[in-house]
Amino acid sequence: MKRFAVFSDIHGNLPALKACHADALAQGCDTFLNLGDILSGPLWPAETAEWLMARNWPTIAGNHERQVLTLPHERMGETDRLTRSLLDETQLCWIDSLPETLALPGLFLCHGTPESDITHFLFDVVDGRLIEAREGEIAGRLGTVDVPLTLCGHTHVARTVTLADGRRVANAGSVGLQAYSDDQPEPYIVENGDPQARYLVVEPDRIDVRSIAYDCRAAADRAAALGRPDWAHALMTGHVPLTR
Repeated sequence: MKRFAVFSDIHGNLPALKACHADALAQGCDTFLNLGDILSGPLWPAETAEWLMARNWPTIAGNHERQVLTLPHERMGETDRLTRSLLDETQLCWIDSLPETLALPGLFLCHGTPESDITHFLFDVVDGRLIEAREGEIAGRLGTVDVPLTLCGHTHVARTVTLADGRRVANAGSVGLQAYSDDQPEPYIVENGDPQARYLVVEPDRIDVRSIAYDCRAAADRAAALGRPDWAHALMTGHVPLTR
């Protein structure tokens, strides 16, 4: 693969996904990798699943795929409960078929880290915000994975780190959601500060973060119509609401 695109954390945002796909094709990419958290969101989970199933890209599951499939209804978060209700059995079987990690020639794909789908690989949570993790912490999380490039997602913040031994770890950012709040492993927020979709273009000697404008108003309107004004605000601004 001389030039390929890496998508992560789509969260059912089909307009953002289509915009990134079109841009990646214009950049000369003909291979696409998908790093999980694909459908969960008050947007278009079923339609996103159908669009991706038709393309059969190398794809792994994220923590939201696991949660949608395995958590009882009463333990699911509001977003996962809504997502589950909008998916049919074929779409649920598709996400159930996805591996947690995937090894490809020269590449390793994981959602969080090789060992956990909810651990941030390149960042730590400190005082409710993400800070860049130190090289020793990153190397420890990478462990014995011995390939030139490991690709991850989950954090929604793009970053690439080259370790002292030459191994690289790259976070693809998020196609579908540029701000969110979470309470695992402790309460924190992420804000990229604008609504543009993010993905990576990877070449042998270069990794570029692409930021792509799309119809975020349509996505925000969809979230609002499904009862999620918090998502609507995040989709329009890249910030979490002050009253969340």
